Amino acid sequence: MITLEHVYIFAGLIFGSIAVASALDRANPKRFGNAAFWGLLAASFLFGSHLSDFENGLLVLALVVIGGFNFLGKSAPPTTTPAQQSEIAARLGNWLFAPALIIPFVALLGTLFLKNAQFDGAPLLDAKQVTLISLGLGVVIALIVLMAWLKPSLLAPVQEGRRLADTIGWATILPQMLAALGAVFAASGVGTAVGHIATTYLPLGTPFAAVLTYCIGMALFTAIMGNAFAAFPVMTAAIGLPLIVHQFHGDVVIMAAIGMLAGFCGALTTPMAANFNIVSAALLDLDRNAVIKAQIPTAIPLLVVNLLLMYFLVFRF
Repeated sequence: MITLEHVYIFAGLIFGSIAVASALDRANPKRFGNAAFWGLLAASFLFGSHLSDFENGLLVLALVVIGGFNFLGKSAPPTTTPAQQSEIAARLGNWLFAPALIIPFVALLGTLFLKNAQFDGAPLLDAKQVTLISLGLGVVIALIVLMAWLKPSLLAPVQEGRRLADTIGWATILPQMLAALGAVFAASGVGTAVGHIATTYLPLGTPFAAVLTYCIGMALFTAIMGNAFAAFPVMTAAIGLPLIVHQFHGDVVIMAAIGMLAGFCGALTTPMAANFNIVSAALLDLDRNAVIKAQIPTAIPLLVVNLLLMYFLVFRF
């Protein structure tokens, strides 16, 4: 049976190959810092499930030290030149997007049709993690299609991956760190404390008031913490479950799905979502907050739409 552990191993091998390529790059004066960072990240995927909480904590602290003390450098791996990129783009046109679309397409198909799939009488995939496993399968299939179609060198995926990883740098691990922070907040009772404050000082006696507070709270907490996955356990423990689900009998699945979308509206407005909003601006040589400024006019009406969708749907099913 294919489990989430197999996806972790695949990711670990990718980051491990980037670490090895970084260590061999004599043109990068900080090559050993890069190798250590990506090597530790690879170790977290390969061995994290077998390490204790304390050992995983030390690994995370080591990553923070390497990133925080600027031990990472930007490499210039041997990849396609701008002229070659222009030639390929002119020759293939929009078909270049096809491999990228394979990933969500496979993830969607896997989620819909592979949950109960069996092989030789045994489950093919872990049904509880079918979406993430399907996402990993989509990456593998897209990579195979690209290698067969464009026929690059065998090291091209590693070198292109290293180029992108070094460009993003330490912000690569920001979503994982913030999601873990949300779990820590939830375990330490922050959600309960926020719920107590909200119910004490806000008029939450109606379903609409509960939905309004939950959606806006998701957006605000996401803007503060930089990641909707970090905000979700806090706001769901504070407002979502006790009020929307238990008190007003809302549908938990609809609440969770639209609540995450409301949180993503907050992600569009914050520099804390550095891997989306700051790194992308840096890659395009834009003003630091250019992406955020462009997204705010979309984020606000989208939050209103999600709020209304939740109110009209969560209590109807």
